[in-house]
Amino acid sequence: MSDNNNKIPQAMHDVFLPRRDFLKYSATAAAVAGAFSLGLPLGVVAAEPTPKAGGVLRLGLAGGSTTDSLDPGSWSDTFTFVGFSAVYNTLSEIAVDGTAIPELAEHWESSPDARIWTFTLRPGVTFHNGKSLNAEDVVVSIQHHLGEQSTSAAKTVLGDVAKVHAQGPDRVVFELHSGNADFAYVVADYHLVIMPAKDGLADWRSGVGTGGYRLNAFEPGVRMQLERSADYWKAGRAHFASAELLAISDGTARINALVTGQVDVINKVDLKTVGLLKRNPNLVIEETKGAQHYTFPMLCDSQPFQNNHIRLALKYAIDRNALLASVLHGYGVVGNDHPIQPGSRFINSALEQRSYDPEQARFHLRQAGVEALKLRLQASDAAYSGAVDASVLFKEQARQAGIDIEVVREPADGFFSNVWMKQPFTTSFWYSSLTADRMFSIGYAKGAAWNETHWDNPRFNQLLNAARGEMNEPLRREMYNEMQSLCRDDGGAIVPLFASSVAARSNRVTHGGATAPYGELDGLRLIERWWQA
Repeated sequence: MSDNNNKIPQAMHDVFLPRRDFLKYSATAAAVAGAFSLGLPLGVVAAEPTPKAGGVLRLGLAGGSTTDSLDPGSWSDTFTFVGFSAVYNTLSEIAVDGTAIPELAEHWESSPDARIWTFTLRPGVTFHNGKSLNAEDVVVSIQHHLGEQSTSAAKTVLGDVAKVHAQGPDRVVFELHSGNADFAYVVADYHLVIMPAKDGLADWRSGVGTGGYRLNAFEPGVRMQLERSADYWKAGRAHFASAELLAISDGTARINALVTGQVDVINKVDLKTVGLLKRNPNLVIEETKGAQHYTFPMLCDSQPFQNNHIRLALKYAIDRNALLASVLHGYGVVGNDHPIQPGSRFINSALEQRSYDPEQARFHLRQAGVEALKLRLQASDAAYSGAVDASVLFKEQARQAGIDIEVVREPADGFFSNVWMKQPFTTSFWYSSLTADRMFSIGYAKGAAWNETHWDNPRFNQLLNAARGEMNEPLRREMYNEMQSLCRDDGGAIVPLFASSVAARSNRVTHGGATAPYGELDGLRLIERWWQA
């Protein structure tokens, strides 16, 4: 699913090894290998790549829609997130290592219980229309997503916010209903861009931001044209002179546009074509590991899934490694029936990986009082490309455990409004979240709008509330570890795979070598971070 908040089922957002080590060693190894191949002394590779100014960046992206709008509360997929992330800034930014760092805020501080957060704004920042940034701009930009009448996709993201107000011209105070140790991550959400205030409201219709690029043209579902802002306040960013985004929904058309040189970068590469693209010396594959995960949600308030032994039987009846090879062609890792991705600082690395075990599945069936089980799995590629194929493979694997799964292929149109969360056993997906709290709160907490399994575990809910405001990180880690275990052993979601996001670029454009290990396209910020080769 998509994370317009982590999950709107067509659109919503930490990797292997400790992040810094992975990026450091992989970049070093590649540089050393390159030096040997060119006959260069090893000292040559120590130099950092130097960004080059100028040029045009052309993007061919899936995720554009004719219903797209300048209203940030409506942004729902990659096209608007990538484009408008170059036009606007947020209070905080997620760095390449996955940490929250100041952007429009110069710094922030919180009360000891993490309930009151105060952000001091960076001086000297101006909007594209020349207006200076002040606290009122921030307040009205946040309020744009709040209130009973709000239809913003970020309304749930800001669910903890009780009040936001200015404290002088350069300080903004957020009062939360309860403590949230991750609030600096919350305000980095791509919807929560800062817009200029006009007549006491956020002026979203003008398309004016503080980002590295001015908006020149926007045709929803077609294209977006951007021009570099000459007085951008952020040093060492926004290298291209201009950028053009084209909405290309068809995967084959995106590849053709890249291969023929019509565009420089595409996203959502069909994994069946990656091998072919790799053989093209003018193209580079960009993989973001663990960017999303696939699920088979079982409604815990529906028969037969009210019985946890049935849920466990199905979790043992799926061959995750086989799915990884056949559905993802190796571009991902196996999941362990909880939503915290590898590389997250709160991953429970001590939790035993569940493996395919038909005999253990049969044991749980017997514990549930049945020898065999017949189920309907309603599947659609609306969830992810290959969801129906994955369901058919699951059917074959489960047969060895005495489970007969009838796979019902559902049309993509209306799947998430008519089938998902309504039928007992379906396919689904989520973009992985930067924080454990956000992932758990949106998809697993009692009463959450997108609790796709209707799971209600009192111990889990108690831990979730306690962990959210806990500033002692070791104690918080213990809580999240237990919560992952509860999801794995009691939850209603089978999580067999964490999938990579795979993009491709022409060697006409490049970057510093280390890209963001979350989301896609360098954390959706490639327009600001990349440059021409």
